[in-house]
Amino acid sequence: MLPVLEALCERGQAVGHGWTLDTEFLLLHQQQAGALAGQGLVELAGREDRAELSVLEGRPVRWAARLTPHGHDALTYGRLRPRAEPTPAESGTGRPVELIPSQMAALRVFIHLADRLRIPPAEGLAEQVRTASCDHGIKRWRLHLTEEQIASVAYGFWLHRMTGSAAEANRFLREYGAAYLPSTADKEHLASGAVAAATAPGPAVESRQPAAG
Repeated sequence: MLPVLEALCERGQAVGHGWTLDTEFLLLHQQQAGALAGQGLVELAGREDRAELSVLEGRPVRWAARLTPHGHDALTYGRLRPRAEPTPAESGTGRPVELIPSQMAALRVFIHLADRLRIPPAEGLAEQVRTASCDHGIKRWRLHLTEEQIASVAYGFWLHRMTGSAAEANRFLREYGAAYLPSTADKEHLASGAVAAATAPGPAVESRQPAAG
């Protein structure tokens, strides 16, 4: 969208009448401009406008377009709109992890509840979630996690499993070989009625090799 708006803006500013003419725009760009006209971003010249332009140009003008006020504003906004950039991975601090939207949604709930959980998310996990980038083409969120953070994610997905869907935890186990399983010591501790301390250690994780393929 932006390249077409840019081109219309530049050509419109270069002439007195503000219109971009058929001889100045490839057919493909004319088609794209037509699509943007349907969104209110571009105005296509009507019969009277083309007749006036034909007189000015001294030749028949069969097509012309220019930005609408909405188009100008969209272009101005698009030029300054912040772009999400992947967080650079630091060598030796973890490994790349990709999460589908439902996994990312569950992980955000886990992070949001950090102050209310007895076993909070691992250190640095909240920042990884905040700065995660999304590849909209494959609909995957990309993070770079340490093994401790991966274990913490597995715990968050275990909570999600216990209160709803197991799909997110199962996928994480299948792709990254990590799943939370309450240890025998944890079960005995809970059975005794003791309350977990706020500084409880991170969750124990069962690690498996991800399935081939």
